[in-house]
Amino acid sequence: MSILTRRHLLRHAALSATAATPAGAALGTTVVAALGGCQPGDPADRTATASDPAARLSFPPDFGWGAATSAYQIEGAAKEDGRGESVWDTFSRTPGRTRNGDTGDVAADHYHRYDDDLDLMRDLGLRSYRFSISWPRIQPDGTGAANQRGLDFYRRLVDGLHERGIAPMATLFHWDLPQTLQDAGGWESRDVAYRFADYAATVFAALGDRVPVWLTINEPKTVVQNGYLSGHHAPGRQDPDAAYLVAHHLQLAHGLAVRALRATGGTGRIGPAFNLHPCYPADDSPAATGAARLYDGYENRLYLDSALTGSYPEDVLADLGPDSQMVRGIRDGDLKIISSPIDLLAVQYYTPIYVTASGGTERRWPTSEAEWQQIYPDGMYDMLTRVTRDYGPIPLTVTENGLPTPDVLADDGTVDDAGRVTFLRDHLAAAHRAITDGVPLESFHVWSLLDNFEWAEGYEQRWGLIYVDYPTQRRVFKRSAHWYRKVIADNAL
Repeated sequence: MSILTRRHLLRHAALSATAATPAGAALGTTVVAALGGCQPGDPADRTATASDPAARLSFPPDFGWGAATSAYQIEGAAKEDGRGESVWDTFSRTPGRTRNGDTGDVAADHYHRYDDDLDLMRDLGLRSYRFSISWPRIQPDGTGAANQRGLDFYRRLVDGLHERGIAPMATLFHWDLPQTLQDAGGWESRDVAYRFADYAATVFAALGDRVPVWLTINEPKTVVQNGYLSGHHAPGRQDPDAAYLVAHHLQLAHGLAVRALRATGGTGRIGPAFNLHPCYPADDSPAATGAARLYDGYENRLYLDSALTGSYPEDVLADLGPDSQMVRGIRDGDLKIISSPIDLLAVQYYTPIYVTASGGTERRWPTSEAEWQQIYPDGMYDMLTRVTRDYGPIPLTVTENGLPTPDVLADDGTVDDAGRVTFLRDHLAAAHRAITDGVPLESFHVWSLLDNFEWAEGYEQRWGLIYVDYPTQRRVFKRSAHWYRKVIADNAL
């Protein structure tokens, strides 16, 4: 791999791996050109339309209003009922890896409080709940017989959702790889993809048709960029060549899990969960357009093309080079497995990317407390319509969209997160516009249901609709939760 390519990959990590954009970056108001048909138009006009309070936007009658969480971020009970250690247990307990040395050992204590949390979901009016299953809670060492106590927890959770009229949406892998498998090579090892398929088959056999929608791998790109390029997520590596071999094995694991579900003969639907970032040229120069195209290859097409068309983008493979571990690691038949037919695609949208002629990035919009996140609702519209236009009318679900705000529990017991209300209203308006323009969007899940352990940021950032007072584990509906409950009840903005 050339020095130029190595630097190019590290620039990807700097943007996507929750790294801050330089504070001095200028804010802009107009996107000059778009990538691959993503046409932002005039952001000023469209943002005004999205937030127009006079327009009432009704959603389809069966729209799936939901919220999302992940196991390591909320469950706690890290050493209980036979759960094994994950890479995130190891990473978060390593000094200097997380803010304030925070870990997910307790998190939001959902493992013990799930029944009360289910009541909160019912009170919120959720129609869908997207959660993840902890691999080391099911297979403590990543292989072998299932831990029955772990399976029983998820059975109780799924049964509780059905009792409250909420559709379960289960993610099989949300970054908590069993540490034993990491010690054996982690996602750099092809064998781990096959161990994942075995784990998936175990979960399918236990929960079967009680779960109507399965998601295979959550944000493989984040594992690649944060875990293997920047190194500030587990397993904490900085190895650009290994990173994209990991990408291939994650995609392979996805395809193998799809096949494992089909082998059961069950009726559950299945697909991957990709975080997609629209990549716009920072100006109208040919150099910026070309750089944005390649950037998009790493951010989006690497995952979309392989899963939906059975091929990797030629420009990305050429940029990596024929001697890269990824290119050498692709075997005959792999892409056929990766592109095993899916039933839906989960899209997670947080931020746009503006790419300069040199392949760097610029900030154009205000950021949230997560400095990597530019607030640009029209990016959601552009990404949803781009997927439909480029890959056909595959059913879509938004499984994450949200932001952290400086939430404070007031003396009167309320939390006024007005910024989250504005953010969600504008992004839901963009999603509604995409539906109106023909995008088959079935559901929308706010990230997140609860305040939780935000990976390397620990408990410093609050992303939830529901405030968690960590010393007491008291739950409080924020202003955004009350607002979202009304949106769900009205099925409209």
